[in-house]
Amino acid sequence: MFSKLAYSVFEQSIRDYHQYDNVDQPINNPFSKDQFQHLLYHKNWIDTVQWHFEDIIRDPNIDPVEALKLKRRIDASNQERTDMVEYIDSYFLNKFSGVQVKPDAKINSESPAWAFDRLSILALKIHHMQEEATRADASLEHREKCNQKLNVLLEQRTDLSTAIDDLLTDIQNGDKYMKVYKQMKMYNDDDLNPVLYQNKK
Repeated sequence: MFSKLAYSVFEQSIRDYHQYDNVDQPINNPFSKDQFQHLLYHKNWIDTVQWHFEDIIRDPNIDPVEALKLKRRIDASNQERTDMVEYIDSYFLNKFSGVQVKPDAKINSESPAWAFDRLSILALKIHHMQEEATRADASLEHREKCNQKLNVLLEQRTDLSTAIDDLLTDIQNGDKYMKVYKQMKMYNDDDLNPVLYQNKK
């Protein structure tokens, strides 16, 4: 099952990151570039670093200059995250390129890669909620609330994993078909963001 494979890679990436717990730690992808797992690991590493970017920037005492620098890094990370999603979808487009699509086949509301994107973020939520549910210096009430939330997240993981595997099976059987739209983000584009292209004049 693709979802089980993906989730195990996401967990490995999260564990590897937290050996250092440093947003500047370079990625050391253990998978070769010709493996699907390479894309998944890279994708989750980006998500994990960005998760911690988002924690840091919410520090009420952060220096405004440093906050602006961090905002720029978050913007760049968002773009890289989108690029990785599109690489993963390219993998599936190629994998299913020979499938005979049935006449009554339907399109899904999201591509496989965007579903894996949600699973990657969910893996991070589960990891950090587990930490909070077992945090020794937290109150019993805090730990119990976090444990309740953790149970919901675990149920969500089951449902999302099932949905992903069902989607891939439907695509493989020709019952659904893939159609991928590039994100075409405008705010990072010198020619599409008015603030950027007006400053070029």
